Amino acid sequence: MSPRTLLSRALSVPLVLGLSVLLPLAVAAQPGAGSRDAAYWLQLTLTVYAGARLSAMILTGRRKLLQGSFWLFVYMAMGVAPLAQTVLGQVPTPVVGPRSDLTEAIALVLIGCVAFDVGVLLARHRPGGTGRGESRPALVHRHRLSLLVLLAFAGSAALVVKLGGPAVFFSSRQEIVADLQEAGISQADSQAGQAFLRGFGTVPALIALLVYTRRLVTSRRSRRSPAVLAVWVALLAVNTVVNNPVSNPRYWFLTVLFSLLFTVFPVSAAMYRSALSLGVVMALVVFPFADRFRYDELNYHPLQTTSVLEPLAIKDYDQVGMFANTVTFVRSGEGHTYGRQLAGSLLFAVPRSVWPDKPLDTGVLVGQWMGAVNTNLSSPVWAELWIDAGPVGMVAGFLAMGYAAARVDRRYAHRARRRAPPGSLIALVVPLVAGYSFILLRGPLLQASGRVAIALCCILLITTRRQDRGAALR
Repeated sequence: MSPRTLLSRALSVPLVLGLSVLLPLAVAAQPGAGSRDAAYWLQLTLTVYAGARLSAMILTGRRKLLQGSFWLFVYMAMGVAPLAQTVLGQVPTPVVGPRSDLTEAIALVLIGCVAFDVGVLLARHRPGGTGRGESRPALVHRHRLSLLVLLAFAGSAALVVKLGGPAVFFSSRQEIVADLQEAGISQADSQAGQAFLRGFGTVPALIALLVYTRRLVTSRRSRRSPAVLAVWVALLAVNTVVNNPVSNPRYWFLTVLFSLLFTVFPVSAAMYRSALSLGVVMALVVFPFADRFRYDELNYHPLQTTSVLEPLAIKDYDQVGMFANTVTFVRSGEGHTYGRQLAGSLLFAVPRSVWPDKPLDTGVLVGQWMGAVNTNLSSPVWAELWIDAGPVGMVAGFLAMGYAAARVDRRYAHRARRRAPPGSLIALVVPLVAGYSFILLRGPLLQASGRVAIALCCILLITTRRQDRGAALR
């Protein structure tokens, strides 16, 4: 038996017990004003289930980036944090409906997770799932990569100049929003202008950095090229300005961190396991206090608490509560939208002057119905599927998500190897999608669509299936 196998088995018992038993029980045992009713027991069951599945992702012999990201999000945002809220009787966003709607929402989250696992099982039994015998893999086109680099520098420069220089990117997100409003880019009734400017200022720079980082990691020839090293250093400097954790939302910086980590360590099982394990620590310890850079010095009020659970209960983990509010919203007489919300997300670029009845973000829609002052609320993918298609559509959506995640993870494990060419596109795209999946799962989808579209355009720009040296990056 190999030392690696012995180490995995030695770590398996404490890891599984810690994530699926000890941590949930430690949270459940805390004193609080919450009710020990059906919602509580369902939430505890969901947390234990997600902990067991996350443990399986960490201990697997094959790196499963998309599935691992899914279960990391579920465990923290739909499991541990809502369990703490249930125990303490505190929530970051009011749940306006009856307790039965919250109970139903938790049950639907659990059903969606089971459906995701069923989709994974269906993908496992599909013949030809290893990627062998398929068409030639997509690669990065070496000449069109130069166009992407130029676009990255131009987009980031436009964002920096529009905001008045690099210094503002190290101040606070509140100051950045104020600068965008002064420039006439961000308006109260439309955020499309700032979404496009920030998207083009951040996404091409990140993708270009990922491509050049992979070149340096996998190609000795590239590491000896002064030109490649110079471009990489310049891209790193640009990303330090436009994609740093001070000026960007936490979930976007998590995307940057995950995608870079899995690009630098493309075949390291140890790094994959460490990333998922440390993700739990970050979600528990770092994220609740990471809004320090959201406000300026005058508007920042540090959290005063004597409980280790209170930050999880009163900060930004409002996903289960907002799903419950979405259930109540539908039940109040508004009804399901039957694809209208999804159409609004897919056609996000259509201006409201052309489409006056264009749907609002689902979080904004439900928030306005609730009478919330701050409508910048989450709308997890469970809520997005539920409001558009009801329970049947939600289950079908998670079946498809599980199936697709398993298929892509299997293909990634097959192709993202040490001998894979530096321009292997799947080795670049899957880490990026794995990181961005936290934003997609949190929602709303309409807010997330802009960067998705820009990333898709950048990837299409540099994609080729030609294998000759004149076209493919090697």
